[in-house]
Amino acid sequence: MGSELKVGFLGAGKMATALAKGFVRAGLVASGTTIASDPVESSRIRFSKEVGARATASNLDVVKSAEALILAVKPDHVSEVLAEIKPQFTERHLLISIAAGIPIARIEAGVGAGARIVRVMPNTPALVGASASAYALGKSARPEDAALVQKLLSSVGLAFEVKEYLLDAVTGLSGSGPAYAFLLIEALSDGGVAAGLPRDIASQLAAQTLLGSAKMVLDTGLHTAALKDMVTSPGGTTAEGLHELEKAGVRGALISAVRAATEKSRKLGQS
Repeated sequence: MGSELKVGFLGAGKMATALAKGFVRAGLVASGTTIASDPVESSRIRFSKEVGARATASNLDVVKSAEALILAVKPDHVSEVLAEIKPQFTERHLLISIAAGIPIARIEAGVGAGARIVRVMPNTPALVGASASAYALGKSARPEDAALVQKLLSSVGLAFEVKEYLLDAVTGLSGSGPAYAFLLIEALSDGGVAAGLPRDIASQLAAQTLLGSAKMVLDTGLHTAALKDMVTSPGGTTAEGLHELEKAGVRGALISAVRAATEKSRKLGQS
């Protein structure tokens, strides 16, 4: 497999560019055999410059050039792109969709019965090689397709296989989650400024604190409650701060945010 694999992107936006860069950096594909299509010239230029790969205005060029196709267009463009590529879509193709909210059944209907489809929910930290992704297999996807998608997504972060119905929950948690984290960083920074710190220092301290805390969860394997207890001394500053967070209902608000975003994702997928 490795660099012999030819990957094509239908859409050359920021997420497609981030994924392509990750795949090339990991040695899973060669930049010279990677291709992307996009109707917007500036997107094509950026993709070519950042990935070192070819970009075209033609979706059919991508279908002809690659066997692993990544559908990376906005949801409202999916139907027209699938209709365009359907005549050239064959058994050799695997279609990996990162189009938000578009169910596998709709993609299968767009390119024909028996199509090998994998639906992926990535998130924006793929831009810095730290994504949290999940994927679901269509009924015709093969075990080797799952292995390939796992390998590709793992090159830009963490990836988990789930049942398709759980992708809405993934959307609510890790898909929308970066925005929740940015809000927390902003609020912590505001608190630092209110306590007298310069804004630039407060923002970097807040961001690094979340980064380091997340790394401790992933690297130690300890329960978050145990890690929290390690920071919380009896009668200390952290205990006082946690008390204020609990009074404000921060924990419940975050749970509600994930549930609300999950429900919104379900509704969008039904529209």
